Amino acid sequence: MLTLRKAEERGHANHGWLDSYHTFSFASYYDPAHMGFRSLRVINQDRVQGGMGFGTHPHKDMEIISYVLEGALEHKDSMGNGSVIQSGEVQRLTAGTGITHSEFNHSKTERAHFLQIWLLPSQENLKPGYEQKHYSPEDKRDRLLLVASSDGRDGSVTVNQDISLYATVLSNGAQVNHAVEPGRHAWIQVARGEALLNGQTIKEGDGAAISQAGELTLAGVDRAEVLVFDLA
Repeated sequence: MLTLRKAEERGHANHGWLDSYHTFSFASYYDPAHMGFRSLRVINQDRVQGGMGFGTHPHKDMEIISYVLEGALEHKDSMGNGSVIQSGEVQRLTAGTGITHSEFNHSKTERAHFLQIWLLPSQENLKPGYEQKHYSPEDKRDRLLLVASSDGRDGSVTVNQDISLYATVLSNGAQVNHAVEPGRHAWIQVARGEALLNGQTIKEGDGAAISQAGELTLAGVDRAEVLVFDLA
């Protein structure tokens, strides 16, 4: 079964400095029909104006992935980490027993565009942790590149949940396939551009839930960048 979640159906909040679309219920946007999918709890598409950002705030018992599409984010946290997350980089933050952190647009003038992803952890009260890795567009070109997994294999960041997260940048007309094994589920999220998913058109902001075993085919239509979540 494949269920589309169209971009225009998402929650939306425009705070001036932050323009955010919510695939699942988040903050003041509440939709009991869209509270998450499997361990996926949040997928926010955020655009942050230059010099602006999220001040210091707390998190607990959540795996947080930032996937930067354009610009850069400046990160600081209560574990002592301070870094700049550039376009193409993936950051994993394990909130565990509790952390505070802040994220600001590193540029004073250019807009930053990223996906903020939250996953429920495999267990509560984990030790907080941090990881950050870079994956170039060519690393993801016309292939499914593993960027996050439960065991950190193949150079991916390690997430405390039974998940394999793949990213692909598809040339127009190129095709990649992913097999959803029995007992597994998949969520497809279009980060930008346009693609075909098993022949159906999907565009930036669209998501799709798949809950039956079978082969998924993604084909590039117009400068597509797509995330594939393989979930327990």
